[in-house]
Amino acid sequence: MIEPFATDGTACAVESVTLPGAEAPVSDSLLLADHTTLRVGGPADRLVVARTEAELIAAVGDCDLRGEPVLVVGGGSNLLVADEGFRGTVVVVATRGIAADVSYCGGAAVKVAAGENWDDFVAESIRQEWSGIAALSGIPGSVGATPIQNVGAYGSEVAHVVTSVRTWDRQDRTQRTFPLVDCGFAYRTSRFKQNPGRYLVLEVGYQFPLGDLDAPVAYAELARTLDVEVGTRVKGSAVREAVLGLRRGKGMVLDAADHDTWSAGSFFTNPILTPEEAGNLPDDAPRFPAGDGRVKSSAAWLIQHAGFGKGFGSGAAGLSTKHVLALTNRGGAAAADLVALAREVRDGVAERFGVNLDPEVNLVGTSL
Repeated sequence: MIEPFATDGTACAVESVTLPGAEAPVSDSLLLADHTTLRVGGPADRLVVARTEAELIAAVGDCDLRGEPVLVVGGGSNLLVADEGFRGTVVVVATRGIAADVSYCGGAAVKVAAGENWDDFVAESIRQEWSGIAALSGIPGSVGATPIQNVGAYGSEVAHVVTSVRTWDRQDRTQRTFPLVDCGFAYRTSRFKQNPGRYLVLEVGYQFPLGDLDAPVAYAELARTLDVEVGTRVKGSAVREAVLGLRRGKGMVLDAADHDTWSAGSFFTNPILTPEEAGNLPDDAPRFPAGDGRVKSSAAWLIQHAGFGKGFGSGAAGLSTKHVLALTNRGGAAAADLVALAREVRDGVAERFGVNLDPEVNLVGTSL
């Protein structure tokens, strides 16, 4: 039990909490298809499973010294790897551990190893009554990958709760910790994404208020599902249940038995447009303020209205039958099949609306 204040009301007790993190089996297969949610990708020359921070730094650092290409893989949920595979070493991040300093005055200051499963951490945060990330439930991948993309959904993003990102700087060969203000977070990007390959994420720091109520609901679809007004605070467990339901309805929760979930989530980012570009869209196209006078539209809307409906595609690769923004492996698809489908969708949207869609997925050994 944490006592809120000392007897004189001037101090607040702090309890240190250490959680071992969830151990999970990690495949030692050389095939990248066995390490990605799209389940495509050829073999690597070598694979290392790094279970400690020291092993992670050593594996990547050794390759860097020898000039050998390295592909760092967490949950593999944002990768499309070529059928030819990867000529170099794949390092799988399997580090574990969660540590927190908790007080009623300051909330929970939490440090999480990069290899922790993101959704497991979200569930643990709700159990611990660390408030703020329930709307990010069901997103596949590792904790260390989330600040790179500034992962977000349903009106929330990790930038809202991140306080620091501790990294191994592969260029300067030293550890560097970036506070929030130096992370360069913006829509689905960060300084880590803008400097690809330089920073190996080791640990992510968060600050959470305490309580069973999550952050105010910020997304209309989620508010309707919860039957509340936007801005209402709801129990984190209820938000998580609602978000998981919404994501399952869109094929966005991994299920080995459901090919609609054999995807990398949203394949394209929502386009950020100039006012002139947004003005050229049909009147009923979605438009949202994106800062600096720019306008964000909906990639899903553009894809669907360019003629690519749910389930589009006649081969082993197709759009999800639940959500057009997910490109799926229907079973037996090759990376080349998914690339061809992505190109077809991208080019169709550009031809119909004059908007270029950028992939959110990281392409390895291939390009659109």
